[in-house]
Amino acid sequence: MARYFLAYIGGEGMAPTPEEQEKVMAAWGAWMGGLGQKLVDPGAPVTGKTSVKGGATAEGTPSGFGGWSVVNVDSLDEAVAAAKSCPHIAAGGTVEVSEVIEMQ
Repeated sequence: MARYFLAYIGGEGMAPTPEEQEKVMAAWGAWMGGLGQKLVDPGAPVTGKTSVKGGATAEGTPSGFGGWSVVNVDSLDEAVAAAKSCPHIAAGGTVEVSEVIEMQ
């Protein structure tokens, strides 16, 4: 088994109404629940600033990085299959899948 980092990029952001927010959260809960023991860290949404040349900073992230999760599965293909059903995709975002290289 290997760990894979799922990076959530772009997307529509927060749903505009409490009802829609509840629906989105239910979809995330169902997706994460469906991963079961494969989900080793549900991660979290993120926000921040970007360091740019010369020591300046810019608001947000140019890549649109907005959150992450970590799964432990047998292969990159299995991690990608899990990412394909992620609710972030339905919100217009993408999910980048990267293997976490264990350093010893």
